[in-house]
Amino acid sequence: MLKFIQYVCLLFLVCSCSTRNEESVILQNETDMEKKNLGSVLALYPKPMTVVGAVVNEKVNWLVVGHTGIIGHDRILLSMSKHHYTNQGIRRSKKLSVNLVSREMLPAADYVGSVSGNSVDKSTVFDYHFGENGTPVIDKSPLTMECDVVDIYETEGFDNFICSIANTYAAPEVLGQDGKLDYTRLKPVLFEFPTYSYLATGEIIGKCLNLDKKPGMCAKLPMSPDGIVRLSKIEVYPEFIKEYMQYAVEVGEISLRTEPGVLTMYAVAEKENPCKVTILETYASEQAYKSHIASEHFQKYKQGTKHMIKTLVLSDQTPLNPQSQVNNFIQ
Repeated sequence: MLKFIQYVCLLFLVCSCSTRNEESVILQNETDMEKKNLGSVLALYPKPMTVVGAVVNEKVNWLVVGHTGIIGHDRILLSMSKHHYTNQGIRRSKKLSVNLVSREMLPAADYVGSVSGNSVDKSTVFDYHFGENGTPVIDKSPLTMECDVVDIYETEGFDNFICSIANTYAAPEVLGQDGKLDYTRLKPVLFEFPTYSYLATGEIIGKCLNLDKKPGMCAKLPMSPDGIVRLSKIEVYPEFIKEYMQYAVEVGEISLRTEPGVLTMYAVAEKENPCKVTILETYASEQAYKSHIASEHFQKYKQGTKHMIKTLVLSDQTPLNPQSQVNNFIQ
């Protein structure tokens, strides 16, 4: 009997400790998390802004669609409110075009998203031609996909068109030297639903599955009131020009990749006199500049090239339009 009582007491202690440990873990998880629960908010934004083209009642109609997705490697999804006039034409023909929006065509795209084809003839808003699959293709769109509707998945208030891609047309200026799409040239406009804002894209910050081998550019700080825009005008002794260029390229690349406050570092040499080098440098703040010149990579450049430089002029600049900024990217 005594052994039984001892066993029960031991079991009680073990269970008690286990319960306290579990409560401690739960409490820790609840108190340590700094993220705020926003509830069931759909937050998968921004999305590429597209203009869908379709023939409705024997007339071309355009509609802005901001809710798009990819299904596998051979299907796309377009989610469109059931009340849209365009839907009836798509349901009949089972065809549509998806036109990515460039900055140039953004005002017109914004317009076709603000009026209904049920009351306004939008067929003349864009210059277009019919593609090989029989859908209207916007001439100014940098990239258009002609699609066949293979299924329609209905949810409350929405027609979700699942499409296969029949043809893809790309403007020559958005293709790389390899003939493939180059999204740093394409730079599609993005749409962010919660605030109804248009965003830009086109900057490469790293290579997927390869960041450990060659890290991409770090996130950049915003330009502060004491930010610096500077032209560094350098003349290099001719016998050192090749060696100097190696130093300049290295310090520029490392600075852009690793320093949040280095916004731009773009070096060019005169065609007629390659010994004259000009570097456009943009720093988010005075402190960012001080951190830069104190860095190991800048000091390596400074000490390694001081005997190579004939003249150096640092010329601070005042942007004529502060809203216009130069963005570096590294491939």
